[in-house]
Amino acid sequence: MSGGSYYVPATSRWPILASLALGLMMVGTGTWLVHGSIGSLIMLAGLVAILAIMALWFRDVIRESMDGLYDSQMDRSFRWGMAWFIFSEVMFFAAFFGALFYVRTFALPWLDGEGAKGVTALLWPDFTASWPLLNPPDPSIQGPEHILDPWKLPLINTLLLVTSSITLTFSHEALKKGDRYGAHTWLVVTVLFGAVFICIQGIEYYEAWVHLGLTLQAGIYGSTFFMLTGFHGLHVIIGTIILFTLLQRVKKGHFDAHNHFAFEAGAWYWHFVDVVWIGLFLFVYVF
Repeated sequence: MSGGSYYVPATSRWPILASLALGLMMVGTGTWLVHGSIGSLIMLAGLVAILAIMALWFRDVIRESMDGLYDSQMDRSFRWGMAWFIFSEVMFFAAFFGALFYVRTFALPWLDGEGAKGVTALLWPDFTASWPLLNPPDPSIQGPEHILDPWKLPLINTLLLVTSSITLTFSHEALKKGDRYGAHTWLVVTVLFGAVFICIQGIEYYEAWVHLGLTLQAGIYGSTFFMLTGFHGLHVIIGTIILFTLLQRVKKGHFDAHNHFAFEAGAWYWHFVDVVWIGLFLFVYVF
C-alpha cells in the first residue's frame, strides 16, 4: 500500500464459506423444528463450521492489520461495515419482536372475538385470550404448565449483562488511556460475565423444558420464547467469543490508545446484545 491509496484485501474464501455455513445451520434448525433430531445434527455441524470460519477469518484480518496494511480509508470502511451489520441485527430481532407483538396485540384478541376480525372466534368459541398463553385454543396442543419467574434467573442474567456493559466500558476507557493492565482486567471480568450468562441460560432452559412444560411444542408462547431467547443466546455466545479474542489481543499488545477499532467494534456488538436482552426481559419475561 502506498501513501493515500486504498488497500484492497487479497481474495478471500471466508465470506462464501461463512454464508454456506450459516445456511447449513439455518437448514438444520428448520429441519430440527419440523422433523426432529436429525436436524439438530445438521444445525450443530453448521454452528461448528461458523465458529471455525470466524476463527480463521479473524486470524487473517488480524495479520493484515498488524502488517500495517490498513489506512484511514480502510478504517472508515470497517466502521461503516460494522454499523450496517449491527443495523441488520436490529432488523433481525425486530422481526421476532414484531411477531410477538402481533400475536399478543392482534391474533389472540381476534380469536377471542374482539375487533373487526373477531369472527375468527368461531374457530374456538370457548377460547379466552390471555398472555402468557397457557391454554392454547387448539385442544390438541398442550401449553406450558407454568412460566419462568422473571425475578429469579432472568433477573440475575439481566444484572450480569448490564454490569458487563459497564465493565467493558471501563476496559475501553483504560485502553484509551494506555492502561493495558486495567483494560485486560476489566475485559477478563466482562468475558466471565458472558460465560456465566450462558451457563445460567442453560440452567433456565433445562428448568423450563423438564419441569415447567415450556417447550417448542407448547403453543405460540413456547415457540416465541425459545426463538427470541435462543437467538439472543447465540448472539451472546458469539459476542463472548469476540471478547475472548480481543482479550488475547490485548495480552499480546496489539492495541494502543489511538488504534483499536477491533476493540470498539466488539464493544458495539456487546452493547447491542445487552440492549436486546433488556427488551427480552421486559416483553418476554415480565409483561
